[in-house]
Amino acid sequence: MESLELIKQWLEAHPSWAVFIKYIVLVVMVIGFIQLLRRFIRKNLPNSKVKYRSQKGIEVIGYLILIILTLSYFTGNIKDFTLAIGLLSAGVAITLQELILSIAGSLYIFFIKVYKPGDRIEINGIKGDVIDVDSIYTTMMEIGEWVSSDNYSGRIIKLSNAFVFKGPIYNYSMDFPFIWDEFNLPIRYGSDIELAKDIIIKVATDTLSEYVVDSIAKWKDVVERYYIEDAKVEPTLAITMTDNWIQFNLRYIVDYKKRRVTKHILSELISKGFEETKGKVVLASSTVEIVRIPTVNINEKDIT
Repeated sequence: MESLELIKQWLEAHPSWAVFIKYIVLVVMVIGFIQLLRRFIRKNLPNSKVKYRSQKGIEVIGYLILIILTLSYFTGNIKDFTLAIGLLSAGVAITLQELILSIAGSLYIFFIKVYKPGDRIEINGIKGDVIDVDSIYTTMMEIGEWVSSDNYSGRIIKLSNAFVFKGPIYNYSMDFPFIWDEFNLPIRYGSDIELAKDIIIKVATDTLSEYVVDSIAKWKDVVERYYIEDAKVEPTLAITMTDNWIQFNLRYIVDYKKRRVTKHILSELISKGFEETKGKVVLASSTVEIVRIPTVNINEKDIT
């Protein structure tokens, strides 16, 4: 009892500290309640996608509650929010510019849906799959760099959310989870061109039929939503004559996460189809062929 009386007397003697301590207690209570609510959701929601979004939503609401609590507590009147925010912004705009942009970026990402966990994006020259978005950072599993094609490098990157305001964001999966890919096939002159065309188109059509069917419906939604012309999603083949060979350019649509394996399957099946032609279709290569060696006559008199 005596200790409580001493604390009460000290708080009465130091009213500023009393106000500050009450504020800290309120903040701790709000944070504790938010953490308990997040833990409850994490344990009781079976769907991981709904669970993740619910936790992030509670986190954003918690920040808003803390902002309202702080402003109302120190200004004494909720009507003074505009003045308080203006004075607060003027004081911390320079020192906390990056932090403010990061928090604003997280709200922008959350409400505008620029990207979400599971999307493959490229931002600030970094490409990878988004695995988490919090109030400050976007966490990505990097792809590319020293690893060929679209494979994971193994590095996990934390990128400030402020970068959503500083440059373009390339999203491989939003609205249309397919990309166009292509590769070239050099065919030797003298090969059966029509037979080569038939083999390539047949292999591409059979291999990519599932992607074509799925992408048609998705592309229609994109055309209706955005100002964009319709595009051909079926495999197409273009032929170019070069000095060394006839170049076949195969262009096709594929799932953005299966680009490498799809190119491998196409290359393997097309190569097998060419081999079954028994020499009618032959792949070309960069080789030097000596057609004829000129005859050189050396006369002893000329030497003398």
